[in-house]
Amino acid sequence: MSMSFGVALDALRNGARVQRAGWNGKGMWLRLVGPMDGWQGRLPAYPCDAFIELKTAGDTLVPWVASQTDLLATDWVVVEAP
Repeated sequence: MSMSFGVALDALRNGARVQRAGWNGKGMWLRLVGPMDGWQGRLPAYPCDAFIELKTAGDTLVPWVASQTDLLATDWVVVEAP
């Protein structure tokens, strides 16, 4: 079932992974990460606020920032429920 970004964001907050049906890359999805107590192996350890992460078609993880098109799209779907 397709949904708006607001509904997709609620799904992210509940631990789901989401993607846009209109994305061209295969296997791409978003998940919510954090917050975390600190980066492992770093001194001093800095707290890390929550952020949205994208799994790319190239199988890497990167921070994600929504475009205007993403925010207004209604083709968001859950790809993995919590």
